[in-house]
Amino acid sequence: MQAATKNQWVDFWKHLGATGDALQYWNRLEQAYSENWRAYHNLRHIGHCLAEFAEAKQQAKDPNALEAAIWFHDAVYDTHAKDSEERSADLAREVLTSGGLPADFVSNATSLILATKHNHAPTGHDDGLMVDIDLSILGQDSERYARFEKEIRDEYSWVSPLNFAIGRTAVLNNFLTRKTIYNAAPFIGKYEAQARGNLAWAITRLGEQR
Repeated sequence: MQAATKNQWVDFWKHLGATGDALQYWNRLEQAYSENWRAYHNLRHIGHCLAEFAEAKQQAKDPNALEAAIWFHDAVYDTHAKDSEERSADLAREVLTSGGLPADFVSNATSLILATKHNHAPTGHDDGLMVDIDLSILGQDSERYARFEKEIRDEYSWVSPLNFAIGRTAVLNNFLTRKTIYNAAPFIGKYEAQARGNLAWAITRLGEQR
């Protein structure tokens, strides 16, 4: 999975017709996603999401807002807090507004960021696509998925093994008990079966640690 790049960001900023220095905002994003404790929620994750978006772009009602949400959705990621998505949305609102973009566009983008809290199944069409893109990691091959679980554990290294196992099991069960993990038919077809197998494996493994 290749990391998102400065050129991708600059091209997107120009595509939006935004004003202001794209490199200034890139520097803020790069700094945020390059925090040294980020094992998963970094520019490689954004690069993977952008690759998934490229395949799903035609399905989106507002593809520009969806891409903007991808860029910002984990810009703030604090494992000690529960408001990272809200703070990421605030940053997106600040940057996109500074770029002279319309209020309704900014509102759409920030709403899509909040969908990645994953505390309930998405209701809107583009919300569903955003969630599918963000969760596409769950449907990767077993080796990549196992590495992902290790990366998440590394990001929560300050949590005791027992508490991590309890909390992570609850998160994974939340996805596994949904009628479908994914929302859009292409994602269901491509990732649903593999994701369910990966989650079942991870939950079993976590149970052995309790």
